[in-house]
Amino acid sequence: MTPFTFARAADAPEAIRLGAAPGARYLGGGTNLVDLMRETIERPAALVDVTGLATAIEERADGSLLIGAAARNTALAEHPAVRTRYPLLSRAIVAGASAQIRNMATVGGNLLQRTRCTYFYDDDGARCNKRAPGQGCDAIDGFNRIHAVLGASDACVATHPSDMCVALAALGAIVHLDGPQGTRSLALTDLHRLPEDHPELDTVLAPGELVTAVELPALPFAAHSSYRKVRDRSSYAFALVSVAAAIDVDGGVVRDVRLALGGVAHKPWRAWTAENALKGQPASTDSFRAAAAAELAAARPLRDNAFKIALAQRTIVAVLESLTGRQP
Repeated sequence: MTPFTFARAADAPEAIRLGAAPGARYLGGGTNLVDLMRETIERPAALVDVTGLATAIEERADGSLLIGAAARNTALAEHPAVRTRYPLLSRAIVAGASAQIRNMATVGGNLLQRTRCTYFYDDDGARCNKRAPGQGCDAIDGFNRIHAVLGASDACVATHPSDMCVALAALGAIVHLDGPQGTRSLALTDLHRLPEDHPELDTVLAPGELVTAVELPALPFAAHSSYRKVRDRSSYAFALVSVAAAIDVDGGVVRDVRLALGGVAHKPWRAWTAENALKGQPASTDSFRAAAAAELAAARPLRDNAFKIALAQRTIVAVLESLTGRQP
């Protein structure tokens, strides 16, 4: 492991001052970063511990929820407001990792975890543009069963591993940031990048910028929501396909709907096309199938992962049928 310095920040201004130094990285629960350091994929010169900052989960008068970036995943999944108002988020977090990992992992760290592509982790011979830009991508012609079918590029076909982020994307979460240039906020759907020609850049964060909180806007119909994760085994594994969904039906017609997919793209994939196709349509299996097909129409499979297209379509339909009380 490369030598590094360690400092525990007392507050956000100190964290940002320390985090702006060349080679510095913020440390939350360390459930991803420490693994990457052990594998020498990440080689930070300095770690800035931010686990003591912004741990509160605040219920606001307007019905929204403000989640401190250092809140533990367990605390978020078990919070009464999350369980009742945003059950898809609680389910996504529980599906994402064992209790031990959830007890350590932070909300901000979950947002910034890196891909679990095996070629990214193989620094002993595999080519990976995410790890070493310009090197090439062995996943494209290699074993690519777990890789992206949406939003990939000729430079990278890796997928984003988070379950929590898929639920947050569906809920329209807003990420609050602070950094050397001041504070700003952006939609979670705008936080992560598609690979294009620079897959080494996972997010739009500027150097030294710190995630301080995640805001969940009030969304009453999110109380009727679900998260379904399809994986190779029932124990903790990364999603082949996952679906986060909430739907509002009035008189048998879809008034509003939120959909996001995991396991299919370089970022949590908000299914805007499917949402637009469903609004104003009958809440029927035929409508669900048409919307799912429209969302996956742009999919571009690799040699080993074409099954994800049909799997994603079927999972979207199954989740929406379950939420609307319809039978296959």
